[in-house]
Amino acid sequence: MTVPLVATEKWAEQVRAGDVRAVSRAITAIENHAPEAEELLRLLFPHTGHAYLTGVTGAPGTGKSTLVDRLAAFHRKNQEQVGVIAVDPTSPYSGGAILGDRIRMQGHAGDAGTFIRSMATRGFLGGLARATAEVALLLDAAGKKHVLIETVGVGQDEIEIVRLADCVLVVMVPGLGDDIQNMKAGLMEIGDIFVLNKADREGADRLEQQLLAMLSLVMPRDGWHPTVVRTVATENKGIEELTAAIGKFRKHFEASGERQRKHVEHWKNRLVELLESRLLERALGGAGGEARLAELAGEVADRKKDPFTAVNEILKRSGLER
Repeated sequence: MTVPLVATEKWAEQVRAGDVRAVSRAITAIENHAPEAEELLRLLFPHTGHAYLTGVTGAPGTGKSTLVDRLAAFHRKNQEQVGVIAVDPTSPYSGGAILGDRIRMQGHAGDAGTFIRSMATRGFLGGLARATAEVALLLDAAGKKHVLIETVGVGQDEIEIVRLADCVLVVMVPGLGDDIQNMKAGLMEIGDIFVLNKADREGADRLEQQLLAMLSLVMPRDGWHPTVVRTVATENKGIEELTAAIGKFRKHFEASGERQRKHVEHWKNRLVELLESRLLERALGGAGGEARLAELAGEVADRKKDPFTAVNEILKRSGLER
C-alpha cells in the first residue's frame, strides 16, 4: 500500500531528525523496493552530500568488523555521528543477513549517535547489497557525518565498493596462507589505504614488505600513493593513525578535484542503472509480461527464435520499439 505524500513528508522529517525507528523503517522499505521508498529518497536528496563514505573490504577473517567498530568509537569520541552498513552473505533460508545485527558491534547498541544496519547481498556480486547506495544516502540525510561500509569479503568481486565509497580501506592480515594470493590485482588497484591488521602476529613485517613492493608498481592517482597502516584492532592500536591517514587522503582528493569527479562518475552509473531498471519495468510490466518473457526464453533455448527477434517482440509489445 502506497504511503500518502503528507505521511511521507513527515517520515522524511523524522529521518532528518535522526529518529532511529524512522530510519529503520526507511531502510526496510528501500531493501524491499517499496513504492514509498523512492518518494522518501526524493524528499531527502536535497539534504544529502555531507557524509564521508569509507569502504572497508578484504578477505574473511581479517578483522574488518572489529576495525569498523573501533573506527566508529573513535569518531564518537569526537562527537561525530556515525552510520555503519555491514553487508553480509544472504541466509539461504530467510533471505536475510546471516550475521544479523553484528554481534561484535553491540557495544554501540545504546548510543543514539551510532546507527548500525546489517544488509544481505541477496545474491548480488561485488560485495555490496543492491540497496547499499540508497541506504548510505539515507544515513547521510539522517545527519551521519561518517558512513562506514563493510563488505562481505569475496575477493576481487569487491571492486564494486570503489564506485560508492570516498575512501577504500583494504584490510589484510599475516598468516592467511600464501600472502601473494591476498594481493590480487583488483584489490591493489582499488585500495586507497591498506590496513595491516593483527600486526602483532608473526609474519607482519614480511607481509608489509611484500605489500610495499607491490604498491610501488601501482600507478599513483592524482599524486596519491596508497599508504600502509599497521593496526591491532582488538587492542585499539593504530586506530588514531588510521583515521589520520584517512583525513590526509580526504584532503588530498578534495583539493585535486578527484572526489567531485568520482561523485559525477558514480551518479552517471547510477542514472544508467535506474534507466535500465525503469525501461525493463516498462517493457515487462504489462499483464503477462513475465510469462511472455519465460515463453520467449524457452523458444530461444530451443533455437526456435533468435534472441534479437525475441527482444524486438518485447519492445514492440511495450511500445518502446523505434
